[in-house]
Amino acid sequence: MDRADTSARIASVLAPFNKKGITVTDGTSFAGDLEWDSLTVMDFVAAIEDEFDIIISMNQQAEIETFGQLVDAVTKLKG
Repeated sequence: MDRADTSARIASVLAPFNKKGITVTDGTSFAGDLEWDSLTVMDFVAAIEDEFDIIISMNQQAEIETFGQLVDAVTKLKG
């Protein structure tokens, strides 16, 4: 699976969580741009884990602040 496919799948999972209709780019911040609280982040991470059948560790989650970082992390985990 390449990065573009991963990005598109993550974007489709993200859509219902994007209440403000923000245009999402690699630089979009979950906390800053999308204004997600910790509960929303946890729900979103669970949805991503289900979509890709992966586990994102708490340490990895702490390092992921933007959409692009998430795409890279999922691409590596699926590698």
